[in-house]
Amino acid sequence: MPQLCMHSPVGDLTLTEEDGAIVSLDWGWVPSEWQEKTPLLEQAIQQLNDYFDGERLDFDLPLNPPGSDFQKQVCAAMNAIPGGQTRSYGDIARDLDSSAQAVGNACGLNPIPIIIPCHRVLAAGKDLGGYSGDGGLDTKKALLRLENALPSQQQELDI
Repeated sequence: MPQLCMHSPVGDLTLTEEDGAIVSLDWGWVPSEWQEKTPLLEQAIQQLNDYFDGERLDFDLPLNPPGSDFQKQVCAAMNAIPGGQTRSYGDIARDLDSSAQAVGNACGLNPIPIIIPCHRVLAAGKDLGGYSGDGGLDTKKALLRLENALPSQQQELDI
C-alpha cells in the first residue's frame, strides 16, 4: 500500500492509499524508502495543506475507511458535518438509532481523522468529549479553532 508523509501544525502525518482510496491517516513519519508518491496521495497532501492554511474546510477525496458497517455509518455521518460546524455524539446516535456511547467509540476508531472530521463531534452541552489523535484534546481544540468552530465556553477555558 502506498504511503506518503507530511509535516502539519498538529504533527507529522502519514497517509495510506489502497485500491485508489485513502484508507488511513496516522500520526508519525514512515521511512522514506516506504513512501511512494501517487496522484491520490499528492492530492490528499495538497488538500491537507490547503486545510491547514485556512483555504479549505472540507475534503474531496475517495475514502474507504476500514471497520464494521456501524463504524462506516458513523464515518459517513461525521463526513457529512460541514466545515466550521459541529454535532454531538447524541445527534449522530439519534440519526443512526444508536447510543451516544457507541457513536463515541466509533469516532475513537476513525481511521482517517482530520479528513473524516471526528474533531467536529462534541459531547452533550458543547463539551469537547475525547479525541484519539496524537495530542488528544489539544489537537481537537486546534482543529476546531482552525475552523472557527471551538465552542465559546472552551475558548474561555483556554484564557
